Amino acid sequence: MTNASPETSKKSWKMRLWRGDSKGGQFQEYDSPVLEGEVLLDVVHAIQASQATDIAVRWNCKAGKCGSCSAEINGKPSLMCMTRMDNFDPGVPITVAPLKTFPIVKDLVTDVSFNYEVAKRVPHLKIADPGPDGVRRMYQQDVNRIQEFRKCIECFLCQDVCHVIRDHEDNKKYFAGPRFFLRYAEMSMHPLNTEDVRSKAREEGGISLCNITKCCTEVCPESIHITDNAIIPMKERVVDRHFDPVAWLGRKISRKPYSQLPKS
Repeated sequence: MTNASPETSKKSWKMRLWRGDSKGGQFQEYDSPVLEGEVLLDVVHAIQASQATDIAVRWNCKAGKCGSCSAEINGKPSLMCMTRMDNFDPGVPITVAPLKTFPIVKDLVTDVSFNYEVAKRVPHLKIADPGPDGVRRMYQQDVNRIQEFRKCIECFLCQDVCHVIRDHEDNKKYFAGPRFFLRYAEMSMHPLNTEDVRSKAREEGGISLCNITKCCTEVCPESIHITDNAIIPMKERVVDRHFDPVAWLGRKISRKPYSQLPKS
């Protein structure tokens, strides 16, 4: 890291870090010297090393790929390791808070186990059998369509900012959230998947509760188009499955199990 110039070293970052646990807490203020090339996680580590050795902060790769250092920075969910300090003005307080949607463990660390419980309810991909020649085939455009969803680093910023679960705790029982709508969309769009997941996305995932505000897309550090490329197409597929009268009539006439009908 580049050493600060004499002029820069005279300045300091004004940091307001949330301190506390599940029983309560408050913001505490710290000053940290300005160094060139820093990210917010560097500053938090500096404070942890010299002023508040007991502060709890979760991190791992410091490269924007593990999703561990999620926090709310001046009210916006972001990754601390990808938040450059040169975007702020020295002397202006920077507020760092834990993710609001999940229970607080200690300081900036939250319990995100809700997401892993939801993941257990999402069905696994069931791949079709090979063709007569023993080969499974996919078109490149089909691969490209779902590859975007695999970029997710599970930082859960989209889950945190989604007001359906952020502002309504009871919805967590019925609403999977945008991170897992990516999973449902990936399976539904996978050309080799044999299981129709549209009913599960509606009944177990609660995708109908999403009103597509696009807040999840805005905070995604991987720039995944969660709303446009996953949620909206998945909602359309759910509507086709459950509310299209022509499709309903066709199923009645054919008298075939739904699993044997061609997918839309």
